[in-house]
Amino acid sequence: MSFEDTKAVLPRSLDYGETENRAKPLWPVVRGVLGPFLARYGLVLAFLAAWQVSSVYGWINPAVFPPLDAILVALWKGISSGALIGDIAISLQRSGIAFAAAVIVGIPLGLFMGQVPAVERALDPLLQFFRQTSALALYPVFILLLGLGESSKVFVIFWATLFPILLSTIGGVKEVDRKLIEMARTYGAGSITIFRRVVLPASTPAIFVGLRLSATSALLLLIAAEMIGANKGIGFQVMNAQYNFQIPLMFATILLLAILGLLANGVLVVLQRRLCRWSEPSR
Repeated sequence: MSFEDTKAVLPRSLDYGETENRAKPLWPVVRGVLGPFLARYGLVLAFLAAWQVSSVYGWINPAVFPPLDAILVALWKGISSGALIGDIAISLQRSGIAFAAAVIVGIPLGLFMGQVPAVERALDPLLQFFRQTSALALYPVFILLLGLGESSKVFVIFWATLFPILLSTIGGVKEVDRKLIEMARTYGAGSITIFRRVVLPASTPAIFVGLRLSATSALLLLIAAEMIGANKGIGFQVMNAQYNFQIPLMFATILLLAILGLLANGVLVVLQRRLCRWSEPSR
């Protein structure tokens, strides 16, 4: 029996050439998956690995920078025991109410000011003055007016999150291509139709930029407000852990804040992609 006849009789799984061809495309697939991942998160992974190794081997002070596994254990214990659940809930409630109020006020006011230049010119100096005034600098004023309760905390977060939404909305409306508006008027569209079909869709990407900036500001001001005058919340837990020298728990709560911020930004990014598919660059 010749070699060709033997090759024909053998099972296809024993065909060396076919096995080689099947195994060969595996590396390009792995490289195609790991390549973009490492290009995007390689530095982050390297930083975390350097932190872990440096802390374990004592290259940095582990009392100040504990190992990452100790931080993750502290985070897991805080969440699994329920100790941090109440703090997460109250912090999300404070920032959520303030962010929702900023959206309800900022977007309609920005759309109105963007379409009425006279109103925008009259209010812009006042807006610029208040925008340059730090919300934390005004926090004592809010405490004097509203007390140390929830109202002052929510209002200082609202104050800080309002201006990014408002100014981004105004800028988005003003950047709408006037040729589109003129074309819509040429085809007989009224003011309401132009606003609904042209102005609002064209300004939506800019509005989402303001929303993402405001979501970040909401978390930053939330922590500051809870550190100054609160006995509950994630910001309070950061300060409380620092006072009691529970350094792994302190870093765990900071990590929790970062995770919440990433989740909020991710939700807004997904929502923007669903609502603004037409603005995505073609590939």
